[in-house]
Amino acid sequence: MLFNNKTIWITGASSGIGEACAYLFAKENANLILTALEEDKLSEVQSRCVTIGGKCEILPYDLSCIAGIPLLVEKALTFYGKIDIMFNNAGISQRAKAGDTLFEVDKKILDVNFFAPVQIAKLLIQQMIENGGGTFATTTSISGRFGFPLRSAYCASKHALYGFFETIHAEYYYQNIRCVMVCPGRVQTNISFYALEKNGKQHGKLDAGQKNGINVEKAAKKIVKAIRKQKPEVLVGGKELLMVYFKRFFPALHRKIVRKITPE
Repeated sequence: MLFNNKTIWITGASSGIGEACAYLFAKENANLILTALEEDKLSEVQSRCVTIGGKCEILPYDLSCIAGIPLLVEKALTFYGKIDIMFNNAGISQRAKAGDTLFEVDKKILDVNFFAPVQIAKLLIQQMIENGGGTFATTTSISGRFGFPLRSAYCASKHALYGFFETIHAEYYYQNIRCVMVCPGRVQTNISFYALEKNGKQHGKLDAGQKNGINVEKAAKKIVKAIRKQKPEVLVGGKELLMVYFKRFFPALHRKIVRKITPE
């Protein structure tokens, strides 16, 4: 897939994986739409994308406001008339035990991580089909492949993304709809800083695992390559990705390891 003149909408685009991928797409003259909470940060990313060579519009939004997503999609479609690639990258992590976490916090995590991408996909899929097809790239996590301490709602949302988008891939494959599951392990982003504690308060610090993860530029190159090749799934990270294979081939050992993890 060539990205020249393709319209690519990225959520969670003001920093981390979303920002780094935006620059790579811009280098290939893509038409970008960038969404995140922080309009000022989005404007900075927009300026760099335009300097690099892409066209770029920004669409700030709080994806926890599910009711407003139909209007958000309408606005996105006004910029270039279509969406070729929808990169659902925005997400919130968690740092609290399941029994201690307020239900309202669980709901916010599920709204941003799962229901927002689902709503966007439902609203875009028909126009993608009418334009010859399209791609949904979705950032999940290795926590979407197994349970992990202090991440109950986060894990649930990421598991659910697999179920929904793998089904989309199966149902609409012959109408040229493809789904790429982006599965990061530890990448140097600020996701742990903005993670929610049991009462909804921001965690406010970077985990050692995030600090020692692979750099975001390396992650972005692997992700963009996977989207180009329309791979069903891409694992992104370091040795922690071995846990995915432990879960598959040695499930009893995997459960024992997870129980002994001292979470951050």
